[in-house]
Amino acid sequence: MTGPENRPEDTAEHSAHDRSIGRRGLFVTGAATALTLGTVSFANAAPGDGGGSGGGGAGDRTRVVTGTLPPGSPDFVYLPVEVPRGVRELAVSYTYEKATVPTGTQNNALDIGVFDERGTALGGRGFRGWSGGARTEFFIRADAATPGYIPGPVRAGTWHIALGPYTVAPQGLPYKVTVTLRFGERGTTPTPVYPPTRAKGRGRAWYRGDCHLHSWYSDGRRTPAEIVALARAAGLDFINTSEHNTHASHPAWEGLWGDDLLILTGEEITTRNGHVVALGTEPGTFVDWRYRARDNRFGHYAREIRRAGGLVVPAHPHATCVGCNWKFGFGEADAVEVWNGPYTPDDEVTLAEWDNTLAVAARSGGAWTPAMGNSDAHRDPDRIGGPQTVVLADELSREAIQAGLKAGHSYVAESSAVSVAFSASGGRGAHAGIGERLRAAADEPVTVRAEVSGAVGCTVSFVTDQGTLYSTALPPSGSGSVEWQTTPSYATYVRAEVRHAPLVPGLPGPLAAFTNPVFLGE
Repeated sequence: MTGPENRPEDTAEHSAHDRSIGRRGLFVTGAATALTLGTVSFANAAPGDGGGSGGGGAGDRTRVVTGTLPPGSPDFVYLPVEVPRGVRELAVSYTYEKATVPTGTQNNALDIGVFDERGTALGGRGFRGWSGGARTEFFIRADAATPGYIPGPVRAGTWHIALGPYTVAPQGLPYKVTVTLRFGERGTTPTPVYPPTRAKGRGRAWYRGDCHLHSWYSDGRRTPAEIVALARAAGLDFINTSEHNTHASHPAWEGLWGDDLLILTGEEITTRNGHVVALGTEPGTFVDWRYRARDNRFGHYAREIRRAGGLVVPAHPHATCVGCNWKFGFGEADAVEVWNGPYTPDDEVTLAEWDNTLAVAARSGGAWTPAMGNSDAHRDPDRIGGPQTVVLADELSREAIQAGLKAGHSYVAESSAVSVAFSASGGRGAHAGIGERLRAAADEPVTVRAEVSGAVGCTVSFVTDQGTLYSTALPPSGSGSVEWQTTPSYATYVRAEVRHAPLVPGLPGPLAAFTNPVFLGE
């Protein structure tokens, strides 16, 4: 929302010098470094005092702040705004300049959000919204807010505009922030209506889901209604909301669920050292993101996710975007997003890294981290449900889906057209499915079996702690059964991969599907 054209007495302009960062301006909050700028005052503003012009309403008051952030700026720069009584709406817009930079040098990128009078403390209650770099303006009032922001009264006190200089060019990052207060009668904040935690479903069954999606409540371009329509068209049974650093979309799915579709609520916590999906947290839960691996805070917030009923799922650990590589380790992970969107080399790297952890778990007898896959869809032509995680659950409910994911009773497929059944059997009728252990003596014969459909032109492989030990092409129909025999002493675990033909000679082809492992042995 662009502020009105203002008379000189209605606008407080601050020079770049006043708003630039000096060495003494930095402080450490206990997490990422931050800076607090000088306070923007509306001390002379009052309702009905005749201010505002150029399209603004009577009583509107605007202040403009300019400055330049240098290279090496702190992760977060807070602009305090003194909000008097009687404010109906807070509106903020901002701009910043791109620079001319050499090839290979990051240009300027500046994120924005806001905290209310309850403060900016890490994990505190003051959070009122974040749009990252997806929007140049936002508003908040009692009855409505820009997507990504939380409706509610604009109470008197010190609010903080949060600026996040994600990358800064060598020349610095010049910025301009315009803050407008609109006075008047406050509206009524609607009571949020959240998705139910259970859908009718099909009882104990394999359910398909996509747990990493973005709507226009962060940097996506689709509405919740559009996402739901595409999810149903993709054959999905459940989805999880995962907007960047905001829970604002949790009440936005009202009326969109049904007996056939479970909508879980969550968040993609987007730190400077990697992203993590909070999967299935209690509606209305906000999880803070303002820390790096060096701050030793991730364990605390992983526990916060679990206390809110969610799973901790590191997302695209080897993605190539700035700040996307996962630096926090996997000790707190309930699952890991091995396959993110269209299959790419970074997914292949993540698959290999995850497979290495299975070998360690098999050798030590310790816990292992199940894999999953999600689309991370933002806009057309991103394909919702490409890929999707297929999980065995007792019912279509939050608790049952999470239990299946955490146990690894799941596989990942490129679409609902592809299905995989995978199991291992031994003597005396012993049988184990995906994510389970087949109890068998070291030299006891074990038969591994995969049944695949919908994978035209693909090859099925069995992967163990030694690597790929057996591969065969599917029939031309793309459907068929494959068996292989081994022993626990030869293979401590087995998992199945279904791959398309290689795109580059000598390299593996893109995945069509892969399973979590079956472990073998006592």
